[in-house]
Amino acid sequence: IEAIWTQFKDKPVYRRWLLDALPAVGTPVILKFIKEKFLAGKCTTPEFIQALVVALQTVPANLDTIRLTASLAMERKIATIPALREVVMLGHGSMIAKHCVEVPTCPAELLRPIHELIGEAISKNDIPEITLALKVLGNAGHPASLKPIMKILPLLKSAAAAMPIRVQVDAILALRNIAKKEPKLVQPVVLQLVFDRALHPEVRMVASIVLFETRPSVALMSSLAGYLKTETNMHVASFSYSYIKSLTRITAPDMATVAGAANVAIKLMSCKLDRLSFRFSRALQQDFYHTPLMIGVAGSAYMINDATTILPRAVVAKARAYLAGASADVLEIGVRTEGIQEALLKSPAADESVDSNTKVKRTLKALANWRTLPTNQPLASAYVKLLGQEMAYLNIDKTIIEEAIPTVTGPKSREMLKGALKALREGISVQYTKPLLASEVRRILPTAVGVPIELSLYTSAVAATSLKVKATITPPLPEDIDTMTLGQLKRTDVELQAEARPSVALQTFAVMGVNTDLIQAAVTAKGKIHVNAPGKVVARADILKGNFKVELLPVEVPEHIAAVSFETLAVVRNIENPTSERIVPLVPEVSQQKSQTSYDDSSSEIPDETPVRAPGPFKQICIIIFGIRWCFNVYSHNAAFIRKAALYYMIGKHSARVAVARAEGPEVERLELEVQVGPRAAERLGKQNRLIDEDTPEGKAFLLKLKEILETGGKTESDSSESSSGSSVSSQSSSMSSSRVTDTATTMEPFRKFHKDRYMAPHGASKGRSSGSRQSSFEAVQKQNLGNDNPPVFAVIARVVRADEPLGYQLAAYFDKSTARVLLVVSSVAENDNQKICVDGFPLSKHKAAAKVSWGPECKQYSVTAKLEAGVLGKYPAARLELEWERLPVIFTTYAKMLSKHIPTMACHTGFSAERAKNSEKEIEVTAALPTQRFLNVIVRVPEMTLSRMTIPLPGAVPINPDGTLSIHVDEDIRSWIQKYIEEE
Repeated sequence: IEAIWTQFKDKPVYRRWLLDALPAVGTPVILKFIKEKFLAGKCTTPEFIQALVVALQTVPANLDTIRLTASLAMERKIATIPALREVVMLGHGSMIAKHCVEVPTCPAELLRPIHELIGEAISKNDIPEITLALKVLGNAGHPASLKPIMKILPLLKSAAAAMPIRVQVDAILALRNIAKKEPKLVQPVVLQLVFDRALHPEVRMVASIVLFETRPSVALMSSLAGYLKTETNMHVASFSYSYIKSLTRITAPDMATVAGAANVAIKLMSCKLDRLSFRFSRALQQDFYHTPLMIGVAGSAYMINDATTILPRAVVAKARAYLAGASADVLEIGVRTEGIQEALLKSPAADESVDSNTKVKRTLKALANWRTLPTNQPLASAYVKLLGQEMAYLNIDKTIIEEAIPTVTGPKSREMLKGALKALREGISVQYTKPLLASEVRRILPTAVGVPIELSLYTSAVAATSLKVKATITPPLPEDIDTMTLGQLKRTDVELQAEARPSVALQTFAVMGVNTDLIQAAVTAKGKIHVNAPGKVVARADILKGNFKVELLPVEVPEHIAAVSFETLAVVRNIENPTSERIVPLVPEVSQQKSQTSYDDSSSEIPDETPVRAPGPFKQICIIIFGIRWCFNVYSHNAAFIRKAALYYMIGKHSARVAVARAEGPEVERLELEVQVGPRAAERLGKQNRLIDEDTPEGKAFLLKLKEILETGGKTESDSSESSSGSSVSSQSSSMSSSRVTDTATTMEPFRKFHKDRYMAPHGASKGRSSGSRQSSFEAVQKQNLGNDNPPVFAVIARVVRADEPLGYQLAAYFDKSTARVLLVVSSVAENDNQKICVDGFPLSKHKAAAKVSWGPECKQYSVTAKLEAGVLGKYPAARLELEWERLPVIFTTYAKMLSKHIPTMACHTGFSAERAKNSEKEIEVTAALPTQRFLNVIVRVPEMTLSRMTIPLPGAVPINPDGTLSIHVDEDIRSWIQKYIEEE
């Protein structure tokens, strides 16, 4: 190893490969080698951290490697770099945990230095050192660490109660790995913390997380549920209730007993806790487990709030995986904002007597005055765990901010910016390669046959990319960046050319069989993945003209840009001739299978074995997109003819490939995406979006022809629908009768609209009288062809530039200041294509807005109109959304009828009540009302049915008063600035 390092250490590409490959060797020699090179100054700190983190995961854990990592943590050079020392210490704890897994009787002496370290830190009240020691003990997870950790827990009014809350939380979290080994030791400790109402709510909620991870029994869960019935802190009650309720839905086998205990406990608790909003602390857990394959995934999320906090105090997310009866916590990320919370609470923003606008101003001012915060208190912290082991954590405090600001705003940052601009003008060429040994597992198990069976899994991957970037700036920017003005930047035309060739190659081998000196026979599964996707891009930005363009240029691509293969084989080798081995596929091309034809037992004739060819379909799908031909080739030759099961579908040979080539026809020069803002937008459009006016002779002739086409299609549709009307009616009636749908009409308050300072008449009484005037005003504004009389404010064009004519689509946006009307038109760039999509929206009044989506030839074939208005429902502020249509495509109506059969069932599952009603057949109406700022009432009217649900809890308070006004104050300066900016435009 030393000779290889000496030969290639001065070559950057080889040096990176060595530093990536050496930790994968997984021997103590490599760990010692990395240590010596770093202490000798022959590798940088980032290189050392990268190699060390991988080596600590691959090196076998024994007493020698544990002593080596312990000595590494004590080195003076490492101790002077806090981040590096944290990585080494956390790795030392993980190494002890790995050793204790292999040797269950591992001595507590291994942790004596850490126990002495935490004792000394407690006596000196050294908070950072206490935190680091707790995380190391948490990684080790040794039961002997319970006593030192309990010195920091706030039990029996001990001196540890004076510790900061974040330290108490870290001490509780350090019990999680201990709880997995000795749950009976941890349960009394954390249960006492949960029951102590004198403690901070966050400490109690974190203790409940550890308690539930110990997989409590029915008795313990019932005791907790009984105690929570008298809980006075709503955050603790909401967190525990939501956690227990989420446990009732767990389907993983290892959590079956916990799910049963949670079902018992949830029945003992009050269902009122289920109606609490998300401003209270919550725990969510969801999983999926497939029993036949014994695989599954689970996700957990914890949000810890406080009555006095503005932001959540802590947010934790965790992912768990199940495979072949084993389970592991794959990834966990946690964030805490305790320091920010305390800084905000000490500021005048915490005064509840002021309005929301003043609170926001004071909050921003408090954050701006970060220099007044104490140095020893972190503003926020975060940690990352992989496979249950904490890999790194970060505390953001005043010191880090003070060190970061000069780096960003100082002369060093300006020099870096100047160097980057110079390198871009001259051109940058970068090549990067990252190899990875993802897995290397080998297990030998005894069997009753008398020979051992070996299980092995090897996975390796290599990611590589080459990147070339060059920028052309016209006119050139000044050499001194500090003298550059905003006007100079606006007059700059920037062109950026980039060519990248990323590729990924992955290989995996799985072996199961006998591997001895006399017998060597195994079943092997081989998988390969190769992806190579080159690309060449040219981006231009003309800030003064408001033009931005991105071009994809042709580039040479391999035959297949992506290829995946998987194959299962049987391997046999004779010990007398090791060089000759026999490899045969598990699923041969022709397999002998006994005929399944029945025959008479008394007959002496037995049917012969007939050859049955295992199905091996080859499928090819080719599509052409923008002149590029994409072909997907799939081949699967499996053993599903034996049994229709997942394992038999996997056995065999499978492959999938993706090929990209030029399509037949005119040559494609490039793909373009262009955005033009401002008065030049009309010039960039390939063709003008002039809609046909219905009052002109040309418009009348077009509408007459379109009407004939629609009538012909309508007759065909009605004939096909009548043939199946009997079955559809009977099936719909049967599904409606079987679902929970009632005929009793619910007495609902009418919706009243705002009109100046008064309410208009109820919705039912006024609809017939006022709908005509509303509809006429809506149509009168829409008849004014905004696209014909006004230039677009911006345009977006996506096209394929070919030798003959371009293909693609263009979007034009129009705006009328007098009516605040917005029109979006999407059309093809081809001259002979009149298919368009139009979105037309504008406010009808202060409390009402309308929009119309139409599409088809000249946007005249189909349309949907949406109206949104504010008002009151009874005495509560409300909003109503109406969707109306005259004609929709057949596919829309077909799927809508299929979906309507399942609406009652879905309503039942989501807590809505469904009632039959004679509503409009071409209208959907959704009304939402706020009885309070934290609850919502929803009423949905669809054809033949009305759905409703009352008092739906909201995640936060909605700042709307009963009269429809906002309860927050908008700063007049901000409002006038926005109005002035719009007028200037």
